[in-house]
Amino acid sequence: MRRKDREKDEAFALGTLRGCEYASLATVNPDGTPYCVPISPVAEGDAIYFHCAPEGKKLENIALNPNVCVCCARRVRLVPELFTAEYESAVAEGRCEPVLDEGEKKAALRLICEKYAASNPNAEAEIDGALARTAVYKVTIARVTGKANRPAG
Repeated sequence: MRRKDREKDEAFALGTLRGCEYASLATVNPDGTPYCVPISPVAEGDAIYFHCAPEGKKLENIALNPNVCVCCARRVRLVPELFTAEYESAVAEGRCEPVLDEGEKKAALRLICEKYAASNPNAEAEIDGALARTAVYKVTIARVTGKANRPAG
C-alpha cells in the first residue's frame, strides 16, 4: 500500500466489509480480462457471502477460476475544497465457491435478510420461497486490507 498513513488493520477492514451497503466483485474472464459486478455482501468470520441468480457471466468465470477480489467503500464524503474525499475502504482477496449445503445457504440468506431487510417480518418465508431459485456464493478470505482517510481530531 502506497499511503501507509491511511492503512488500517484487518479488524477495521472486516468491519468495513460488514458495514458496507454494496461491494464490487472482480472475476477473471476466460480470455484473462477482468470482469467486475456489484454485489450485496455480508461478512461473517473469514467469509463473504452474496446471493445472485443461479446463472450468468460471473458464475461462469468463478467456475473456471475461483480467485476473486471484493472491494467496498463506505462513509464517503467529498471534500472539494481540499481536493480529496473522506472514506473507509476494504479489499479482500480469496476463493469463491457455491454454497451447496442447504443449512449454510439458509444461514447466509438469513444474514443477508438481517442486513438488508431487518424490518421485514417475512424473511423466513422469503428465504424458503427463494431457496431453490437463488444461488449463494461464499468467498473465503485469504487476504484483506483496509484503508481510511479521515480528518484529524
